[in-house]
Amino acid sequence: MKVLIYGVRDYEEEVMKECLKSADMNADMIKEDLTEDTIGKAKGYDGISIQQVREVKDERLFEQLKEYGIKVISSRTAGVDMINLEAASKNGIIVTNVPRYSPNAIAELAVSHSLNLLRKCDKVDERMKKNDFRWKADLLGREIRSLNVGIIGTGKIGMTSAKLFKGFGANVIGYDVFKSKDAEGVLTYCDSIEELLKEADLVSIHTPSLDSTRHMINKDRLKLMKKSALLINTSRGDVINTQDLLEALQNGEIAGAGLDTLENEGVFINKTVTHEMIDGSAIDILQKMENVIVTPHVGFFTETAIENIVSKAIENVQDVILNGNSDCRVN
Repeated sequence: MKVLIYGVRDYEEEVMKECLKSADMNADMIKEDLTEDTIGKAKGYDGISIQQVREVKDERLFEQLKEYGIKVISSRTAGVDMINLEAASKNGIIVTNVPRYSPNAIAELAVSHSLNLLRKCDKVDERMKKNDFRWKADLLGREIRSLNVGIIGTGKIGMTSAKLFKGFGANVIGYDVFKSKDAEGVLTYCDSIEELLKEADLVSIHTPSLDSTRHMINKDRLKLMKKSALLINTSRGDVINTQDLLEALQNGEIAGAGLDTLENEGVFINKTVTHEMIDGSAIDILQKMENVIVTPHVGFFTETAIENIVSKAIENVQDVILNGNSDCRVN
């Protein structure tokens, strides 16, 4: 069994070495992501692991991996929307993910963004740095316990978020096509997204990226929200129509947003970008808004989560190569 691990980040390296040692696995690590230029490096291996934002969609890449004898692509992520699953299946390659590395990591960031927006921490911090210690009406905050918090998507992460908001004393409502068995005593389900958006003072999104969820939050649905409502997204960028959100924020249709993911974020995520690269773009405009917090898809980025991601990804590779399948198979 021989494995090539693409896109090894500096924060993964030591954990990766320990996991590989424990698994007694023959593996090589490289820092480059899987691309047309680096796919040749996979020749001679049985499986590969990747962790990247850049898309792997071209069918020819999967044909080439099949030719090399690659049996598995183990993604060190929960979402696999950057991978052409149909092409992988067509070429007999199993794709795995890490679906439950740490629901708390992402749920806690959703709560953090909420608290920062509700207590206007960025605005307070900016004024403190100017030695302005005055109490002003525009710094008046709100308490979570006074809010209806709406959770869209009540899987592991959504339910963990719901429990955290409930712990603050909020009235929690939720919507999901598939209702959670853990919802009793935590949240009350709404019959539709529209009902939730109308009732919620704060909406936190926890859905995967699917055809059915793309632009789930759009112009029409944003108009249903209260003008005082906040929108938090720590799931996938394309569940929100970014242009529609910009217009809603600029027109005062909602009060603010906390965004850890954005559409087309592959252009700038995990990179240093020049001002010219994003000047006038959605990310540029959002970053300049006082009522918006933008973070670079760091919801997953905790020590605990990284350890879990790496160890499970290694386990997935082993399972497929040795046993022909994995409980984390997604195609």
